[in-house]
Amino acid sequence: MKTGIMGGTFNPIHNGHLMLAGHVMEEFGLDEIWFMPNGNPPHKRQESIGTSTSDRLEMVRIAIGDCPKFSIQPYEAEKKTVSYSYQTMEEFRKSYPDRDFYFIIGADSLFQMETWGHPDRLLSCCTVIAAKRDSKETDQDMKKQISYLEGKYHAQILLSQSPVFEVSSSEIREMIQRNHPIEGLVPEGVADYIRENHIYGDGNDESENQQNA
Repeated sequence: MKTGIMGGTFNPIHNGHLMLAGHVMEEFGLDEIWFMPNGNPPHKRQESIGTSTSDRLEMVRIAIGDCPKFSIQPYEAEKKTVSYSYQTMEEFRKSYPDRDFYFIIGADSLFQMETWGHPDRLLSCCTVIAAKRDSKETDQDMKKQISYLEGKYHAQILLSQSPVFEVSSSEIREMIQRNHPIEGLVPEGVADYIRENHIYGDGNDESENQQNA
């Protein structure tokens, strides 16, 4: 079984995440996608994320509820220690030997991968699918980086041609803070959950605009 892994803070999950998941599933013939919210990512302190892990998990559950091939993977969210991608993927490979894993990342992560913990171990236990995050990234630059990483680490990295979704989670949070509508940017159920639970404030507190994506 070909299983895609899409990790991230999902703060909040938005339609771009769902669009990318659907596209790479069709593009590369994946059987399923696991959405894996971070709990304690090494590059972000929990207080900088701001939103509780339980709220982020619930928003993901709401967003993927209508798609039987999408599921939530709470492994990293439930860990009390810092989650490193290589450790997670090594654990999955051991626990699910019947699956071939495809680790889905954005172009920013493709160019930062060598700053991650043990990129050699991560790249040895899964195939990476890299997708553009915005229109500034070019296929030429990404193919050059892919060639470099494949040569150095004997990796398999695939370039997705998924359409670019220009709005980020941080921009959506800022829109909420400014009382701007987010219809069409997040699933309707997620928008309702954010509003009903005041996840990002009531639109009159600018302090949360400082959070990272």
